[in-house]
Amino acid sequence: MGLRRARVEDVHELASAMPHVTVEHGAQGNPVYQVGRKSFVFFRTPRPDAVDPETGERYQDVIVFWVPSEADKQALVQDPRSPFFTTPHFDGHPSVLLRASRIGELSHQEVKELIEDAWLSRSSARRRAAWLEATGNQPPR
Repeated sequence: MGLRRARVEDVHELASAMPHVTVEHGAQGNPVYQVGRKSFVFFRTPRPDAVDPETGERYQDVIVFWVPSEADKQALVQDPRSPFFTTPHFDGHPSVLLRASRIGELSHQEVKELIEDAWLSRSSARRRAAWLEATGNQPPR
């Protein structure tokens, strides 16, 4: 399953499967996945800072993922071939953006790890420790 291309449905399934997750909905019904009332993944509404450079049209399909650190963010957005990006609005914010239309460039396993890292970066120390112990995973770098 690790080599299967990711789908938008995977984001919903994987984020919902993390412990203590609630789903809120934004003003336009967009899902916002939270742990301890802190967002870790959300589907963003169209905004003027994320536009198609050729048409100027606002992207309708942006997903925001929290990351553990600025170094993690830079590692994901610096390669121009990467589907991840950021905008000036997110300068200094520990998150990366991904267009849903490009999610298939990632494997299911890559999206799973991205969501786990996002959850770990926003959950409480107690919840983080319990999940890491229960799953046998190591803390993110």
